[in-house]
Amino acid sequence: MYNRFALAKKYVRYYLSASNGGGHGIHSPFVFNFIKQVLNDDRQYAEYEKIESLRKLLLNDNTKVEIQDFGAGSFLGSAQQRTISSIAKNAVKSKKYAQLLYRLIKFIQPNNILELGTSLGFTTAYFSLAQPSASIQTIEAENSIAVLAEKNFEELGCSNIKVTIGNFDAVLHSIIESLAFVDFCFIDGNHRGAATLKYFQLLLPKMNNLSVLVFDDIHWSRDMESAWEEIKKCPEVRCTIDLFFIGIVFFKNEFKEQQHFTIRF
Repeated sequence: MYNRFALAKKYVRYYLSASNGGGHGIHSPFVFNFIKQVLNDDRQYAEYEKIESLRKLLLNDNTKVEIQDFGAGSFLGSAQQRTISSIAKNAVKSKKYAQLLYRLIKFIQPNNILELGTSLGFTTAYFSLAQPSASIQTIEAENSIAVLAEKNFEELGCSNIKVTIGNFDAVLHSIIESLAFVDFCFIDGNHRGAATLKYFQLLLPKMNNLSVLVFDDIHWSRDMESAWEEIKKCPEVRCTIDLFFIGIVFFKNEFKEQQHFTIRF
């Protein structure tokens, strides 16, 4: 993975070269609406406060839990014991991006949602509150973290979430096979290029015209950047949006030719 300094330099280059977040110069009506209704929606939904109040509590929780990191690690390294506070600070999506995903779910209204990497369940809860009628399946490799997430779902009144405990490679295939289509999937775990491409290939047969994939940390490493470029080349992919920390993939056939956008957020 890139070190913090290298990642910061890449972010500066992205920020200076990306399209203005106002949507000017964007000729795709769909992407223009996405910018207006998702990226630039600054309304404060009631669900925001509900989840962020819980986040504040967990940021001050020094209870220790045993964990095993199955992914590409973090800037803090792999520890056998970590506090809930540390996990809430370093291993979950920030408020900015979790709320972006909330708005994305409200925008596309998926019937089924799949998440690879539950952690403490903040993004999962945002999915649930954005689309209470959706069926949500989330996979968490570490049992102790999954137990905490389920407790958080109960606290937030999220009743449409099923947590599967297990390594992605062991459980993902059977979950995907059980679904006719995957309307939305957030891939947030095992940030390695080969694994990311493998999950993409598993998901691809289940994509439809309205399906959306979101990949976390697409610029985390050269390996992840290479995987992102391969995903963009896939013929079934019709449109991608690079927001630096996440990449969004659309399969809408209204795009007669592939279109790739890098947008400032």
